Amino acid sequence: MPAKRVRKSADAVSDWCEGWWLKARHEVSPNFDERPPGTVVDMVVIHYISLPAGQFGTGYPLDLFCNRLNIHAHPSLQEVAGLRVSSHFFISRTGEVTQLVSTGYRAWHAGVSSWQGRDACNNFSIGIELEGDGDHPFDAAQYASLDALCEAIASQNPIKHWVGHSDIAPGRKSDPGPFFDWSRLLKKVAEIDVKVTKNS
Repeated sequence: MPAKRVRKSADAVSDWCEGWWLKARHEVSPNFDERPPGTVVDMVVIHYISLPAGQFGTGYPLDLFCNRLNIHAHPSLQEVAGLRVSSHFFISRTGEVTQLVSTGYRAWHAGVSSWQGRDACNNFSIGIELEGDGDHPFDAAQYASLDALCEAIASQNPIKHWVGHSDIAPGRKSDPGPFFDWSRLLKKVAEIDVKVTKNS
C-alpha cells in the first residue's frame, strides 16, 4: 500500500521548526534518543497520565517527564522514583499543549510494544499524553487541542496508524481508557485524509 501523501503547505511548514510545533508550549525532556536510521514515522499513540492517580492540575506529569519530580511530595509518587519516561506532547485538562521532545527524535513513551508485526513502537511513533485516567471523561478543551495537534502532526508525517497505548501493549497498559472518544478522533482523521488528498 503506498504511503499516504503529506500536505506541505506554507502555513503547515511555518508552524514547525526542527520537529517542534510552534503553537505548543515547550519544555525539553532529557528522555529521548535518535530514531533508527531511515525510520518513517507513521503512528500516533494516545496515552493518559495523572499524578497522583486521579488528580489533575498538579504539574507532576511534566515534572516526571523532565526528571525533576519531587517524589516526596506525595506518598504515591514513590512508585515512579527513578523512572525515565517522556512523551512528545502533553495536553492538560485545560487544553494547553506542551511539547517535550522533537518529533524528529524518539521519545520514551510506549515501552515494550508491538503493532502489526513491528516491535518497539517508540521507533516509529509520536506519543501524545492526555492528562486523565481511566475513571473520568476527558474535557472538551483537550479534544479541541488534540484535533489541532493531530492535524498538525499529519501535515508533517505520513501517519497511517492512530492507536492507544493499550493497542500496542495489550494486557500491560489500559490507556487511553474507556472514556476516550475514539469515534471523534477517527472522524477527525477522516477529515485530515480529505485535506491531504485535496492538497497533494
